[in-house]
Amino acid sequence: MYCFVLFLVFLKNTNGVNFYNILTQSSDEKLTSSAGLDFISLQKHRHIRPLHSQSLSQLMNGPIRKKLGIIPDNVTWGGQADEVFTNMAQDFMKPVVDIVDQLLTAGVKVTVYNGQLDLIVDTMGQELWVKQLKWEGIRNFNELKWTPLDDPATPGVTGAFCKTFKNFAFYWILKAGHMIPSDQGPMALQMLKMITQQA
Repeated sequence: MYCFVLFLVFLKNTNGVNFYNILTQSSDEKLTSSAGLDFISLQKHRHIRPLHSQSLSQLMNGPIRKKLGIIPDNVTWGGQADEVFTNMAQDFMKPVVDIVDQLLTAGVKVTVYNGQLDLIVDTMGQELWVKQLKWEGIRNFNELKWTPLDDPATPGVTGAFCKTFKNFAFYWILKAGHMIPSDQGPMALQMLKMITQQA
């Protein structure tokens, strides 16, 4: 697959910079300990495994399960499953612009968001595909200026930018990579409140 070739070129030429957050890097020990893994396994090992922790599992299967009150007893939260990641690999880097157009035209509320430090889903790439939408409101959306949003953790400091027109919104979260809630939790929560009209 083309995306895996691209990822390998990136890893080789950046000395292991993490393409989920370009300000982080895997240590040589992590790179050598994963030698011999196929590409999908390597990505899970480098980028997904560190996000799996006992404390997160306890949180999701404990207080969150209790608070939601709708999760069946036979369902246990377990983060991103290896099988799901592997089986969805064929869908990586496939365009879905036409599907987004259909959703917007049908009046469905669509939100695009990304972190500024994410190399895989970078802001410039997001803006480029958004500009290709055929949705009737895209010209108005594109003419909007980015609205700065205060970082809830540091009032007076910009934590994100957004654009919203009718049923389409785009959030650009600063100081965050692919895992926005992990990198910028308060800003991610603020964005979620805005999307659900609680703020």
